[in-house]
Amino acid sequence: MPFKRAKEIDDENALYDYAIRSLGRRMRTVAELKRLMRQRVPKDERGHLLVEMVILRLKEQKYLNDTNYAAAYSSFRRDNEKFGRRRVITDLKVKGVHADVIEKVVDEAYAAVNEEELARAYLKRKRLKKPANDKEAARVFRGLIRAGFGVGVAVKVLKNWRVDDELLTALQEEAEET
Repeated sequence: MPFKRAKEIDDENALYDYAIRSLGRRMRTVAELKRLMRQRVPKDERGHLLVEMVILRLKEQKYLNDTNYAAAYSSFRRDNEKFGRRRVITDLKVKGVHADVIEKVVDEAYAAVNEEELARAYLKRKRLKKPANDKEAARVFRGLIRAGFGVGVAVKVLKNWRVDDELLTALQEEAEET
């Protein structure tokens, strides 16, 4: 049995209620909420206008604020998931937060953070141990890069584990190519 398509909303109050329920489930950026609401309104000028009116109303009532969202998101990803700043920046861009807001908020969130300690905390959270061979070392290195840490931080962590310098050089070159 196929899924039923949700009914189109052509009333501002009904769309506002839908937006409030959506925000009640989790925080969202302006862009995310617009994407959700556009699926529910007619695909014409009236639907576009309804979405913009509801967004404006939510901003006035302070239910929707990308700066607050980005600050909460950055601190959560830093403190709970131990991600590096690059990963947080990428995730916020995907969510539709403006680049100026991202730069300001992420700089504040990571101002007092030692990236090397955060990388070690990330490895501990992921239960990654000292690599026994080159393959495991490469896996740890790539994991740190995916988690948003710089090449320099990943190399420092692996040097402390006494990983072969030739392997570290090869991994650095690989990271710079991508």
